[in-house]
Amino acid sequence: MDEASTSIRKLLQSARFTISVPELRQMPPDHGREIAFAGRSNSGKSSAINLLCQQRTLARTSRTPGRTQHLVVFELDAERRLIDLPGFGYAKVSKDMRAHWERVLPQYLERRESLAGLVLLMDIRHPLKPQDLVLITWCRQSNVPLHILLSKADKLSRGAAAQTLRTVAAHLTRQGGSQASVQLFSALKHDGAEAAYGVLARWLTIDQEEEKKGPGSVE
Repeated sequence: MDEASTSIRKLLQSARFTISVPELRQMPPDHGREIAFAGRSNSGKSSAINLLCQQRTLARTSRTPGRTQHLVVFELDAERRLIDLPGFGYAKVSKDMRAHWERVLPQYLERRESLAGLVLLMDIRHPLKPQDLVLITWCRQSNVPLHILLSKADKLSRGAAAQTLRTVAAHLTRQGGSQASVQLFSALKHDGAEAAYGVLARWLTIDQEEEKKGPGSVE
């Protein structure tokens, strides 16, 4: 593990729940840097957050899909945060709730200046579903860096997992996603965490020049 990954690992271990809100206007002040986690319901998003932060119960996991319905904020330090976005694609969520998040999620991606990148969880057995494709497009159009974790990679053979990885990577290339990347990931087997730390380290690093710009500034 390199120095940057070691540093970000320690930072993530300090994550603590701060607030859970339904609207963008209720979020903490828009300065510093934050990384958002998104994914279809039951994609393994909460398990990934818990593994990366090395805290078993930081993000609530449940066998009931659609449990996360707010913007959940985990503070790392005064200038850096993780955001757990609502799981999408769960059929039993009300039409009003789906309409609400179809409005709030693109607003978050388009307006949140401190958003340094989005981690999208996809169950490797069910990649590139329609909602995933919409989110990939939103990130590209909003110029938000995207990193995809193909979760539950232990559920497939190595050959099948590698093929899915190539398929998703090819899709990102066709989309012109110069700021998009993808990797295999298994929270159960702790596979892929080191690669993910490298991405998070790049996104969460605040250099001296950025600090001089003050709150609200972006690269």
